[in-house]
Formats: sequence, C-alpha cells, structure tokens
Amino acid sequence: MRMPRLAALACAVALAATGARAQLSDDAVRIGVLSDMNGPYADFAGPGSVAAARMAVEDFGGRVLGRPVEIVSGDHQNRPDVGGALARRWFDVDGVDMVTDMPNSAVALAVQQIARERNRVSINTSAVSPELTGRACSPTGFHWVSDSYAFAHGTTRAVMNQGDTSFFYITVDYEGGYAQERESTPVVEQGGGRVAGRVRHPLNTADFSSYLLQAQASRARVVVLANAGTDTVNAIKQAAEFGLAQRGQRLMGLFVNITDIHALGLRAARGLVLTEAFYWDRDDETRTFARRFQERHRNVPTQYHAGVYSAVTHYLRAVQAAGTDRGDAVAARMRELPVDDVFAHGGTVRADGRMVHDMYLMEVKQPEQSTGPWDVYRILATLPGEQAFRPLAQSACPTVRPQ
Repeated sequence: MRMPRLAALACAVALAATGARAQLSDDAVRIGVLSDMNGPYADFAGPGSVAAARMAVEDFGGRVLGRPVEIVSGDHQNRPDVGGALARRWFDVDGVDMVTDMPNSAVALAVQQIARERNRVSINTSAVSPELTGRACSPTGFHWVSDSYAFAHGTTRAVMNQGDTSFFYITVDYEGGYAQERESTPVVEQGGGRVAGRVRHPLNTADFSSYLLQAQASRARVVVLANAGTDTVNAIKQAAEFGLAQRGQRLMGLFVNITDIHALGLRAARGLVLTEAFYWDRDDETRTFARRFQERHRNVPTQYHAGVYSAVTHYLRAVQAAGTDRGDAVAARMRELPVDDVFAHGGTVRADGRMVHDMYLMEVKQPEQSTGPWDVYRILATLPGEQAFRPLAQSACPTVRPQ
C-alpha cells in the first residue's frame, strides 16, 4: 500500500506543478519598457527606466513562478501611433505581459487602451494625465508616480502661500500640458488669484522668445511652465536671458525633474519650488539605491526611474501571488498588495488604478548650500498621499463607485 500512496503523491505534485506552469502564457514573463529614448524626456525616463526595470528583476531573483523574467524596450518617439504599434506587436507577437514607463500622456492613454483590449497590464510611471485613472481608466491599468493634480495643486498652493496671486501659463501643446494647466488654474481662482493669460507651444521647442514676451506683457507675477524635459530647461534658460526675475516675475515649474535642475545649474534654478515623488538623497535607503543605480546609469535616479523599479517589483509580486500572468488576475492582486519599497513605504493601490503615496515639496538649493553635483534639493514638507492625490470620491473612472 505504501508504494501506491507514494506514487499517487508524486503524481499529485507533478500535476500541481504542471497546472502552475499552465497558468503562464508562455515560457517567460516579459515586461516592456516603452519610453522616449532620444527625445525631450529621455533624461528623466528613457534608458534610465530600462536600467531601473532590470534592477527590479535582478533584485526579485530573475524568475517568477519558475520562469525567467525578461525585459524588452522600445522608443515611442512621443507619437501615439508609434507607441500603439509597438505595444500591439509586443502583446500580439512578442508575448509581452506588462508595459511600463510611457512618458507622454497621449502615448500612455493610447497604450493603456490597447493593453485593456488584450487583457495585459499597463503601469504608467512617467506621463501625468489624470485621465489615466479618470475617464480613461482601465481594469488592468495603473498610474504609479504622480500626475498633474498632485504636481499642480502642491506647487501652486505653495507659491500662492508665498503671496503671489497673478499667473501666466506657457503650456506644451498636448494632453500632458493641458492637464497641468487645468489642475493648476482652479487652485489659483479658488485662492483669490488671477490668470493673466496663457499661450501654447509645440513639443520640443527651441525658441521661447515669443512666449516669454507675451508673459512679460501680461505683467503676471508668476510665469507657469506647464511643460517638461528640454522644453522646461530651454524656457528657464531663456527666461534668465530675458531678465524676467529682474522685472519682478518668477518662474514656477509644474513638471520639473532633478535632471532639469542639473542641466540648468543651481545659479539659474535656485529658489525654485516644486513637487516630486522621490529624492535620491532623502535617507540612507534611497542613497544606497542611488549608488547601485549609478553603477548602471550615468545619473542618479529620477522619481520616474525609482517609480519603474517600484512598478516592476510590485507587478512581479502580484504575478507570484496570483499564480498566473493573466492580466485581470494580476491586476486584482496588485490592488490588494501594499506597496513597500525604496520608492514608497505604505503605498496603496486604489480601485481606479492610482497608487497613493507621499509626495515631497522641494526647494532648489542655493549654490553655496550644495555639496555635490546632484545635491540640489531641500525637502520643505512631506505631503501625505491622501492629500496629494485627487480623492477617490472625485474620481471620474466609470468603473469605480466612490465610497
């Protein structure tokens, strides 16, 4: 009787193992990093996001459910058609199970819809449109790092609290810029301030002179840059050349990254107030992570690089917990599991796909306060996640019933 029982037990174990393997769609779990590899957003995302994804896979052990985890990457060129075509090929031909990063909101919105149609997970870490968890939300879609609501509300309130009440917006002409302006404007108006004017510029603009002249003519106290990447850097440099500060105007960036400050230098950027989700020099844990990251990439990690690391880690934990790479099952686990890593401690994933975590109000240091090339920020305040992000009760996500 003993041998049949042992044989039956061995058979059961083998069947269980076969069943576990059958839950994976193929011979590997594949993660696609879809980014801007050479354009205006390449410094804060791009190749650094690929490096961060690989770090996350290595730290997870390189395998999940007994299968290897592979990273593929592609350049969406800031074009929704290019990004969409890459995502379709990845999902339909290359066996990609999850796609992440996606700076440029138009690309992110297009890819999230494609992922939804194919029951694949999309985790946006770099675009800022709140529509990703609003009207365009998806059961398999997530928004990880920040959005224009968190950036605009935190920074606009901080500047208004300093006594500035008139604003002029220089906005990049696509959804990400519109979203920043839309979220900032009500804060100004509800706080008793005034919008003196607005102008829009094409993505990747080299010459901001006409826009800055309009800002000067408006006599607004604050010139708001609702753009990102090289557009922000070019605008700040040229504003200094135009002497906006000497004329009593100040610049406010709604989407400023540490790479922008590094490119500008502290002398040009000093005193700038902004909001970020991560700072490499926040504590010992972030400093250790930054050293490891710099071994793979030339710069310290931006908030988006750290966000990719967190998103990939959380996804792999959810695959492990779900026992499958099927998109809907993994997405359900992602909403159940807490987020606790170098990017965010005590993070939670809401029903609409928004990952809620603390944000940080920063001030760019004076040159004499800095001890190194990447020592650029002073943390003014920690903004609790429940205050930083749009409340779920105000969500426009059609599949969510706010509690």
